[in-house]
Amino acid sequence: MKTYKPTSPSRRNMVTLDYKELTVSKPHKKLTKGGKRSMGRNNQGRITTRHKGGGNKRRYRQIDFLYNKFDIPAKIETVEYDPNRTAFISLVVYADGERRYVVMPKGVKVGDTFMVSENAPLKPGNRLPLVKIPVGTFIYNIELKLKGGSKMVRSAGSYAQVTAHDGGTTNIKLPSGEVRKVPDTCWASIGEVSNSDHKLIKGGKAGRSRWRGIRPTVRGSAMNPVDHPHGGGEGKQGIGLRRGPKTRQGKQAYGVKTRRAKKYSNHSIVKRRVSKRQG
Repeated sequence: MKTYKPTSPSRRNMVTLDYKELTVSKPHKKLTKGGKRSMGRNNQGRITTRHKGGGNKRRYRQIDFLYNKFDIPAKIETVEYDPNRTAFISLVVYADGERRYVVMPKGVKVGDTFMVSENAPLKPGNRLPLVKIPVGTFIYNIELKLKGGSKMVRSAGSYAQVTAHDGGTTNIKLPSGEVRKVPDTCWASIGEVSNSDHKLIKGGKAGRSRWRGIRPTVRGSAMNPVDHPHGGGEGKQGIGLRRGPKTRQGKQAYGVKTRRAKKYSNHSIVKRRVSKRQG
């Protein structure tokens, strides 16, 4: 991590990554594309997610989450920064000459190789079906459906753990603490996601959030009653006689279960995650 001399109030509180692991500064042009981000709007232009907008322009790196080149060794050529995700990415070249971007695992360096194979050894970066991965192994880039591509555990420093194999399914403990059943024919990568220090970053000033496209969040208690259920009152006020904290739309917030009662994947959850606000 990199700290700064306190030449200003923002610098005093700033902590960033030193990026010593990175090997190149510009992405592989053939695997990038432009485009406009949604900025929290839907196809009608209406805001569906608040506090999004602005920010620096980004080139999107086309990451390979399918991993559909089997039994062909791939060599890691670079370690790169990706503005669209928290983890580092790597440009890899397969033995047949094709290049792709992948999410980089922890403990792997330039020149190392990995393979997507049912018979691959258990080392970081290799990818196998869940049925071939022993109990207790750390994994990431996990499929939910066969050939559906990696959907879970892709952010910086995260990992899941195989806890059991039972009747065609594998129990996986996710970073949230939830234990979930996944068909054991699905594939996952061995190891942890890179850039585990990402959680230690401190922006130091509001401007860094604006550069990232994150707009300010105003407290409900600072608003008028017409704008928020917590608004109004002379001086600082509590939430009054309400049953609990509310969202801007008047729904209950903090510690309230929001999962649909008939969600298609409910049968796959062995143990629910534990919310820190519950209790």
